[in-house]
Amino acid sequence: MSKELEIRVKTPCIGVCSTGIGDSVCRGCKRFAHEVIHWNGYSQAEKRIIDQRLEGFLAQIVATKMRVTQQDLLQWNLDTQQIPYPSHKSPYIWAYELLRAGASQLGDLSQYGLELDAQYRETDLRELRLAIDAEFYILSEAHYQRYFASAGLQDEDSTEFEGV
Repeated sequence: MSKELEIRVKTPCIGVCSTGIGDSVCRGCKRFAHEVIHWNGYSQAEKRIIDQRLEGFLAQIVATKMRVTQQDLLQWNLDTQQIPYPSHKSPYIWAYELLRAGASQLGDLSQYGLELDAQYRETDLRELRLAIDAEFYILSEAHYQRYFASAGLQDEDSTEFEGV
């Protein structure tokens, strides 16, 4: 059995659900409303599909703003500062977890094995984290519109994983 299959997929919920107020995509975890509703009924394989989509979107967005230059240094800092991160996921997810945990307290990102792209070097890291989160929502919403809303699927009835 591969390492990927051994790891149980945890809920991506961060306790900021907006699907209860009518959003098709949760502003907190970026899952689709039907995924939030049916999460506990999904198999590990189904959860993994959703988790991989979310990881791919977030890693893609973070990679447009910074580079992980020293993965081992980033990991060492996360471990030393006891910042939770999914070690089996992309280092770009780790970088986001670092920003989420302490964007206001971070100084020179090279000490963490990270380098901001030139256009973001003067950006406050708290603003950068919020920008990443906003882009993550936009990308998730666009994916939902493309594969679910445009297909005429209803949130409550959609359990299809095609296009996820």
